Amino acid sequence: MAFPQNFLWGGATAANQYEGGYAEDGKGLAVADLITDGNKDEPRKIFYRFPDGREGTIGQGECIPAGAEGILKEGYYYPSHVATDFYHHYKEDIALFAEMGFKVLRLSISWTRIFPNGDDAEPNEAGLAFYDKVFDEMLAHGIEPLVTILHFDMPVHLATKYGGWANRKLIDFYLRYASTVFRRYKDKVKYWVTVNEVNVLGGYWTLGLSAEKESLEADGKKSFNQGETPDAEAGLKFQALHHLMVASALANKAAKAINPAFQMGAMLALSGIYPATCHPEDVFGAYAFRRKALLFSDVLFRGEYPNYAQSIFDEYGFTLKTEQGDAEILKSYPSDFLAFSYYRTTVFDRFSPNTTTTGGQQGAPNPYLKTTAWGWPIDPDGLRYVLNELYDRYQKPLFIVENGMGAKDTVNEDGTIEDDYRIDYLRGHVRAIKEAIEQDHVPVMGYTPWGCIDIVSAGTGEMAKRYGMIYVDMDDKGHGTLKRSRKKSFYWYQRVITSNGEEL
Repeated sequence: MAFPQNFLWGGATAANQYEGGYAEDGKGLAVADLITDGNKDEPRKIFYRFPDGREGTIGQGECIPAGAEGILKEGYYYPSHVATDFYHHYKEDIALFAEMGFKVLRLSISWTRIFPNGDDAEPNEAGLAFYDKVFDEMLAHGIEPLVTILHFDMPVHLATKYGGWANRKLIDFYLRYASTVFRRYKDKVKYWVTVNEVNVLGGYWTLGLSAEKESLEADGKKSFNQGETPDAEAGLKFQALHHLMVASALANKAAKAINPAFQMGAMLALSGIYPATCHPEDVFGAYAFRRKALLFSDVLFRGEYPNYAQSIFDEYGFTLKTEQGDAEILKSYPSDFLAFSYYRTTVFDRFSPNTTTTGGQQGAPNPYLKTTAWGWPIDPDGLRYVLNELYDRYQKPLFIVENGMGAKDTVNEDGTIEDDYRIDYLRGHVRAIKEAIEQDHVPVMGYTPWGCIDIVSAGTGEMAKRYGMIYVDMDDKGHGTLKRSRKKSFYWYQRVITSNGEEL
């Protein structure tokens, strides 16, 4: 059999897209709570206000202008506030996951549910108690929690008062938060991910960053591409991520001191990239562009910045600032396993722009691949390629913690949902994992498809872009009963898990 008997089959979610319970039981305001809805053609945005009353908006990958503060704007819909309401449906949802056969569920803890402002002296007991109930319910159904400590869930207060992760003080605030949840759940949670997709160079949303100037206009236009590089604030983002990686290493240290059995993962967006042609500029261009993503896993697993890091920093005119002890910390406390998201591959074309987003690195279209309704290429073979690439580079166990396709689902008159397109997508990727394990001998810990239940799309803020195997009755503006329904893919995945990947 290709899949080991202890293979962790399950699904993946994130609090800011799934949990809801906005401002309930003492929860504080996160930057994700300030992001409006959007769609394929209309980007999500964050409103800001200057002290003198001037207002404006930024896209998800941008920094907030210097001196401005993120605000909630009346008359706009904010999907994270309810999301798909795991906060009030966790027992029902966990029972459905157990029915599918889940061995593991990836979910995140909301920082502001534990420390409402991020810098509080004491945690919010109501928030801690909520996750106690969630983990107890999961364990009662035989489901292991895989917990992401920070998943695009930046406290607004830390962004406003301290300038987000550009300020080293956030290392201490993060460690207080991480150590609190390590101690509280040391007998309930074994698998942890310190930071979600650390190589996504977000701005205000993910890192709480303020630009050095009031105006964000560059070359007469603004980019709304989440995490796009290059940009004028790239150096600020690199510096912030250095602080975040130091915090991640220190969290690994703290975790092992609390429970040596903890398994600590670092997580990146690592979709694949191919050269457009055999032209040397395309071949090396693809190689060099890939290293922009691998830079961060090199630090987190090898414990030091690679030789090529300076060439990337030079591209943006950036000089990294470190403090004494940073190098030793990064070297001494690497992660145990590499968790990554895989959605697609792309093509490096020397004549096309290339960017980095949550979905992975993006370049030119691939004429050999079909795409989803949202234009994401479908490439199961690319997953096998990436699994081999990553294990060759790091020799660390791998965990595919996000994989899936956003699609529009139709509910038939009898209530059924025939999502064969999702089954085909997932089947191809499970087969690729099987080949990587069986033929290439790559150690893969588990597989948690993204959005095992319908949740709000991070990129577009839609419900129409559905990923789940469980349907949630809610539309793009939050209207609906929130009723849960099993899709055809639910029963398919149930058979996959029951057969340990033999029945595809």
